[in-house]
Amino acid sequence: MIIDAWGQHPTLRHGQDSIFDSLRRWTRREAPSEALPVAATVAAMDRGRVDKMLISAWVAPRNVMISNDEVAAFVAEAPDRLVGVGSVDISRPMEAVREIRRCVDTLGFKAIRVLPWLWEAPPTDRRFYPVYVACIEVGVPFCTQIGHTGPLMPSEVGRPIYLDQVALDFPELMIVGGHIGYPWTDEAIAVATKHENVYIDTSAYTVRRYPPQLLDYLRGHGASKLLFGTNYPMIEPAKALEGLDELGLDAGSRSAFLGGNAARIFGI
Repeated sequence: MIIDAWGQHPTLRHGQDSIFDSLRRWTRREAPSEALPVAATVAAMDRGRVDKMLISAWVAPRNVMISNDEVAAFVAEAPDRLVGVGSVDISRPMEAVREIRRCVDTLGFKAIRVLPWLWEAPPTDRRFYPVYVACIEVGVPFCTQIGHTGPLMPSEVGRPIYLDQVALDFPELMIVGGHIGYPWTDEAIAVATKHENVYIDTSAYTVRRYPPQLLDYLRGHGASKLLFGTNYPMIEPAKALEGLDELGLDAGSRSAFLGGNAARIFGI
């Protein structure tokens, strides 16, 4: 089984938001003019032989780019292939806690994701802490972004070392840091190695762009700590996986990386 740990089925609000202008500039992609059908996302998964994709809501201070209810509707169109990931407004702590419970108990989501750069606040900011408590209480991982920020927003809040303090304060919390932590990949590996419940996903990077230290980690003692991800539709699964056979992974490490770790962590 191949599980994509970080994707999103975009709404037009998400696809057209000006915050992604810098990404469109260097990827040479135009903003979409019409909504993407769920069938197109499933077809992209088929091309990459991806069995399941976790698709996320995007809640930002100025714009709910993809709502939790929209994610639930997308999942309902392909329930055997898509898995919901919720998001919340951290500026409203009690509302956020209630929404996390609704996401898991009512909508059936398997994780909660909040992106520090959208809020210009590191994961140690006090507004995140009710989110962590709620995730522990309902038994789902907290997913976030680590590394530099492609959109023109501050990157400092994505330093992986912030998760060290979060994991110390909440050792029960499962944490998945997406986008490999570049250019602080060594820092991400150190935090994931130190803490039993901290993991890294490879979204936003193709196999051929994985840093050498990440590959060493994957081939060695980090085989149980890394999850495959794409950040679809930024990268399609087939493109993200090009060169996988060249990595020299043993069968156990390959299986764990592609889907086994995600299945365990997200309860899929």
